[in-house]
Amino acid sequence: MKDEQRHALGSSSSLIPHTSSFQGGLPMDGMHQNLAGRTKRFALSVIELYSTLPRTTAAQVLGRQVLRSATSVGAHYREGHRARSTAEFVSKLEGGLQELEETRYWFELLGESGIVPPLVMAPLQDEAEQLTAILVACVKKAKKSNDEGERMKDGKGKKEGKRQG
Repeated sequence: MKDEQRHALGSSSSLIPHTSSFQGGLPMDGMHQNLAGRTKRFALSVIELYSTLPRTTAAQVLGRQVLRSATSVGAHYREGHRARSTAEFVSKLEGGLQELEETRYWFELLGESGIVPPLVMAPLQDEAEQLTAILVACVKKAKKSNDEGERMKDGKGKKEGKRQG
């Protein structure tokens, strides 16, 4: 890896906060701003990673895949924040979770193929895991607050039936 690439990637890890002070629940204004900013910084870090990848076919193909999925996470979150219903909110956040899972897969391939050194991948993988945990907690809280129980076991956001109370 070139020194300029190492320098650029080193600066990207400073974009990612390494705190996990999330308390769970639906985002309030401050929480929304924090998570919206955090998903944006995550996307910018992956954009920076992509710009440092070698120009080999494998690196560019994997890079474009991770670029697309990682930058979609924040878009899904922002769409969810403007949702008109709890079901729509949950659906958008679950879309973001799918993108995070895909991003983690591309990260694994970039690292295990030797294209990107493990030390460079570690902070990005950690942030993807933390964002996953946060979005899962948001989804769980939304479902609980909407009193719809375990309606989304299949991960597709379809209601399986409403409890009679």
